[in-house]
Amino acid sequence: MNRQPDLIKPVLMRDAKFTRPSHTAIDGDWNWVRQCDETENIDPGNPANYYESTLAPWTTFPPLDGEKVCEFVVIGGGLLGASTALHLAESGLETVLLEKNAIGSGASGRNGGQLTPGLARWEAESMLDNLSLDEAKRLWHFTSTEAMSLIDDIASRYHLDLERQRGHITAAIHPGHMNALVQAADARHFLGDDNVTVLGGYELHEHIKSDAYYGGVLDDLGGQIHSLALNRGLIYGFVMNGGQVHEQSEVMRIEEVGNVTRVHTAAGVITATKGVVIAVHDATHTLLNENNATTIPFYTYVGVTSPVADGTKALLPTGKPVYDTQLQIDYYRPVRNERLLFGGQGTGMRWDDTRTVDYLTSRLRAVFPEHDALQLDFAWSGTTDLTLNGATDCRKGGKNGKIYSVHGWSGHGIAQTVRIGKAIRDDIVSANSDFSMLTAIKHTPLMIGRKLAPVAIPLAKTLLGISAKLAPGKMISF
Repeated sequence: MNRQPDLIKPVLMRDAKFTRPSHTAIDGDWNWVRQCDETENIDPGNPANYYESTLAPWTTFPPLDGEKVCEFVVIGGGLLGASTALHLAESGLETVLLEKNAIGSGASGRNGGQLTPGLARWEAESMLDNLSLDEAKRLWHFTSTEAMSLIDDIASRYHLDLERQRGHITAAIHPGHMNALVQAADARHFLGDDNVTVLGGYELHEHIKSDAYYGGVLDDLGGQIHSLALNRGLIYGFVMNGGQVHEQSEVMRIEEVGNVTRVHTAAGVITATKGVVIAVHDATHTLLNENNATTIPFYTYVGVTSPVADGTKALLPTGKPVYDTQLQIDYYRPVRNERLLFGGQGTGMRWDDTRTVDYLTSRLRAVFPEHDALQLDFAWSGTTDLTLNGATDCRKGGKNGKIYSVHGWSGHGIAQTVRIGKAIRDDIVSANSDFSMLTAIKHTPLMIGRKLAPVAIPLAKTLLGISAKLAPGKMISF
């Protein structure tokens, strides 16, 4: 078996090690704040982020240098790229993965770690509204039970510890929002999913020690995971199956020459004889046809607290992660060493570090006002993409139909990203039509393209905010 040297399985540690330098630090796309004491021996410009600091030191992969030939090139080392590469390699297909920065350095290794069913913002109701009943059932199963099971199967197959926990809660901030939550649960039941339970206010209080909510829904299918451990675990499996990884290898251009595709980096070229997969994120969007852009980038914000004085069970007795129903949702979950991860917001332009910390701290204390000593040890922000219709944009194109691409996760999609990676492999080997099911979803190109975000997102939030104030009982989420 062709293994790259020094590869180790990702290993979780008991708590964050703050004194380590970052392997995944990048300029421009993500920023990072470590709220550390000045006496700590840390490089203030380059500390390990929260997810990195809770994992043992890991492998680095060499940049691409020179020319190579393989069957498939995967561009992007996040969850989609890693999953696609893993499944291709498991099928015996010679695959090389190129990552612009480091594995997990973008959204895949820095997200909130919540596992939720659905295709980005398309949940059961959206599928029923846009598809036939049979198609909706198939897509829902694909993005829910199949997606969650696939992660569990991979973890079992490669003996990975991913800090996987089951169940999550959606909490209503207004009594009128319970109508929408009940309707969403009914749609899931109609599609054959019995994993949701409606909770009244008293029942919800057994899960969340906050007076901010009026009830909610418990989803036994979703849950939480250590997203960077998952990302690295997929790469571990890929390399164990003979795959090759090159970090610090930004793709400059792709050209189709005859029946092959040539992928160019600054220091090398790979000729892919059978195809290319682009795991599209903000930095790789230029590899697509910009005249057909269907997504808008936005910035999202997350933090992790210092250890909670009375332990996280004082806030979340059952340990379930939470989303709420406000326009700009709060989401939070317990993590290692009695810390709480807390995230929310979506903006068209990036906030600075101070505003990020102030916002997340204010929301923490709004949800848990009796715990006003809660402080952030970590805070960060970064980019993700949203589509106008809320569903992920999956494409298969190029002159020879050999270029696959996926983007537009809207901040929702850990499990579905992994599942779509398998669907791409299945399409390549003609195992099923799952990827065709995804490409059949119609998306509207944006006239001004991705440059619209700094204007469009604040305008949309203002209009939605006015609607929410005029009809507070109607659930509207950005």
